[in-house]
Amino acid sequence: MGLMQIPRRVDYGLRAIIYLASQDPKKCCSIAEISERQGVPKKFLEKIIQGLMRGGLIQSKRGACGGYALARSPEQISIHHVIEAIEGPIAVNVCMSEEHSCDQIPHCAMVGVWSEIQRKVNEVFIKTTLADLQQKPCRDSVQSSSLSSAA
Repeated sequence: MGLMQIPRRVDYGLRAIIYLASQDPKKCCSIAEISERQGVPKKFLEKIIQGLMRGGLIQSKRGACGGYALARSPEQISIHHVIEAIEGPIAVNVCMSEEHSCDQIPHCAMVGVWSEIQRKVNEVFIKTTLADLQQKPCRDSVQSSSLSSAA
């Protein structure tokens, strides 16, 4: 059975920007460095970096010490910003997307559930910044969510 999951380009984009957030703000990192350190295919990362630049989250610098760095402080960049820069607006179901309307909504049994999931997902993505991710080890979150999902 398939998994409902975040697209690979979002996962890779988050890896890249979290890596940049962990670096000295004056340092620029090359795509090759980010690719190697984060296990992201270089060609795929190049496309993802363009989305993050268009979203105003990272900037490029030319020259001998050129590369990429955050355009804002880690406290000012949320997971929501990153996902929307790469993927566009977040919608847990097509009916939750602003561009799509659904003629089933007036009598849909799921619309309340989709709305609540949409609200909670956005809430977590908006409130979680790169700075938060630097302070809290990932393993702790994975272990606690695995325990709660087993219950």
